[in-house]
Amino acid sequence: MSCYHLPMSKPDHPDRHSRAARRIATTFGLGEILPAPGTTAGSLPAALVWAALATTLPSARLLLTVTGGLTIAAVIMGVWAAGKEASRRGAEDPGPVVIDEVAGQWLCYLTALPFIPLDVGPAPLFVTAAGFFLFRLFDVWKPWPIRSLEQLPGGIGIVADDLAAGLLAGIVLAAGWRVIVG
Repeated sequence: MSCYHLPMSKPDHPDRHSRAARRIATTFGLGEILPAPGTTAGSLPAALVWAALATTLPSARLLLTVTGGLTIAAVIMGVWAAGKEASRRGAEDPGPVVIDEVAGQWLCYLTALPFIPLDVGPAPLFVTAAGFFLFRLFDVWKPWPIRSLEQLPGGIGIVADDLAAGLLAGIVLAAGWRVIVG
């Protein structure tokens, strides 16, 4: 066999990336089977994961680091997966795509965490619940300028409005904590 007839390596199967994008975008298929997927398959699982971390990690600094890492990973993978899955489905922001809610929910906690001491009694569970409800409020309501971010192209537009809702929810959560608790 001459060097001109070397066997070519097999290219990645085109469906492998589509399957990975679908799993990530729908949080392992939950977005396709649960009712109200943004809440039940996106925000709620993200809040429950964060609550588990907040009640088991040994320090607020480690919780902040882990929450930051999860948020960054959800944003990066989410933009790619949401865009790919939206394209596959032929829709701008398909309901089963919920990775954007996961990223937004975690950003809410990441934003509020530096301003809330979680070593005070039931604080982690209160923060989890309050952050969940505030994020869902702003994600559904989409006050200005959050709604306009949906106009951004592809996965960026799918994820950006949820990040803005998460940021706003985190700011309100931290401010509310300061006003109520001191």
